[in-house]
Amino acid sequence: MIIFGTKTNGDNNTPQQPRRRGGCLRGCLWAFLIYLVLSALMGALFGSMFSSSTEVALEDKTVYRLDLEGTLVEQGAPADPWAEVMKQIPSNGFISSDETVGLDQILANIRLAKEDDRILGIYLHGGELAAGQASAKEIREALIDFKTSGKWIVAFADSYTATNYYIASVADRICLSKTGTLAWNGLSAQKMYYTRALEKIGVEMQILKVGTFKSAVEPFFMTEMSEADRLQTETYLNGIWENLVAGVAKSRNLTSYKLNQAADLYMSLQPEESYIAQGLIDTLVYEFEMDSVLRVYAGSKDYHKINTSDLASVRRSEPKAKDEVAVLYAEGEITDSEGDGIVGTELVKTIRKIAKEDDVKALVLRVNSPGGSADASEQIWGALQMVRSKGIPVVVSMGDLAASGGYYISCGADYIYAEPTTITGSIGIFGTVPNFNTLRNKVGLDIDGVTTNRHSDLSSNAVYKGLNPEERDLMQKMVERGYDLFTSRCAAGRHMPQDSIKAIGEGRVWLGKDAKRLGLVDAMGNIDNAVEKAAALAHLDSYKISYYPEVKDPIEEMLESLLQGNPTEEEKLIIKLRNFCQRPRVMALMPEVKIR
Repeated sequence: MIIFGTKTNGDNNTPQQPRRRGGCLRGCLWAFLIYLVLSALMGALFGSMFSSSTEVALEDKTVYRLDLEGTLVEQGAPADPWAEVMKQIPSNGFISSDETVGLDQILANIRLAKEDDRILGIYLHGGELAAGQASAKEIREALIDFKTSGKWIVAFADSYTATNYYIASVADRICLSKTGTLAWNGLSAQKMYYTRALEKIGVEMQILKVGTFKSAVEPFFMTEMSEADRLQTETYLNGIWENLVAGVAKSRNLTSYKLNQAADLYMSLQPEESYIAQGLIDTLVYEFEMDSVLRVYAGSKDYHKINTSDLASVRRSEPKAKDEVAVLYAEGEITDSEGDGIVGTELVKTIRKIAKEDDVKALVLRVNSPGGSADASEQIWGALQMVRSKGIPVVVSMGDLAASGGYYISCGADYIYAEPTTITGSIGIFGTVPNFNTLRNKVGLDIDGVTTNRHSDLSSNAVYKGLNPEERDLMQKMVERGYDLFTSRCAAGRHMPQDSIKAIGEGRVWLGKDAKRLGLVDAMGNIDNAVEKAAALAHLDSYKISYYPEVKDPIEEMLESLLQGNPTEEEKLIIKLRNFCQRPRVMALMPEVKIR
């Protein structure tokens, strides 16, 4: 496949052990303890279930506690009672909790906090939220807009990543734990290369690709960055860092030069007092002292706190308009028919459902994807063109990533917004075929068979014997046809000559600000700008917003998880390897890079 004890009771021959005194009593005690634990857990579960089904009342003198922890996703889920139950179980490192928080919920909550007089201010708590640069910028800009109301923001964390500090830098006061750290050290981007490891076990990756900069496959046949990949990675990494520095400099009234000097000192290893000396932090405090700080800002000792999930459950006034602007979230790697990200068949089904809704007059596609299956990308592209053919304008809002297949599904829109630090482009495709010939010979496996036609055994020979020149040429031409189709879609959508698209394609990754200059996107903006543009294109004076896909109820997800069972780490690895080997024939996927 191309990628882009001994039983004694009931045994008359085995003497049974003598019954021990007190065994029955101990068994009863253990059963009673288990009963107590299960009762407590079930009570917490059902209590959470019933409380999550009701709206949360917002009290006067409330502070919105925005926790910058967990993993940021595009679309937040309703309050999860199962997560509340798990929090009450001591994990001791055996149970990992990977909480997610929705960007949509955070942005909506910040807007509500700005407009509702019952909310006094925002308390940014924690500083290790796993978020992309474009998403961080959206949160930061929402907080800056919040401050135009005259309300305050206070931040505290045990430690800050650079991205989270970028968000928190808008606060009126930034506090850090007295033994905390601030990772203001600059950024680095690294890749893992597997070539030498594959050689040792006798596996060769046969590469077919189009695009000088299409570096997603380089880890399988190189041991270091190509010059082309180094150039594009340096370009977008420096662009991201410049954005972080510029934002912090403006909020903290510092110069870019001083912030870079501080980064050169590797602030994570500097004493806490130096954070204040450098102007990065205002106060070093214990966390329990933050209550006194918040009382001063709230002007009352009787203030209340509300978290993100509870504030998201507060009733909002909804417009009574009939017309709708549909917002469709497309997040994750693009697959054909199964997976955790963008599943092509499911997304197409949702797009067709939206197109049949009489009240939907415009569609906003929110894309946060590194790409994936070229075929699934084409299917999604086609479904979106069907929507446009019905007179429904389509506007794309790019998040952290809209690269390769992520750009493929975006390019046909009527209008495209990106953030300056959105990673996009990567217009190119590839295929990879693992060759196990050397490994097969090492372990002594032989293959023989019969065929009816010249290339009947190509797919098996490619894997177990390796591609011959003619077979490689056939596959390379297939990849090139895929690239020609990809660039033709981009050319038609962007109203540019196909040769111009190919000149800026070649698999090269661009930041959103550069993509705007090159004509790959129309404007810099966020999802709110995209909704407003879609409404304008549909000539809507008043409208309401509907969101797709529908978020699963947490109880339903919990029951599915219990019935299916959670895979072990070993099973997850096997699934990952299986999915890698079962990838579609042609992939439109950007390289995986870890930015720290």
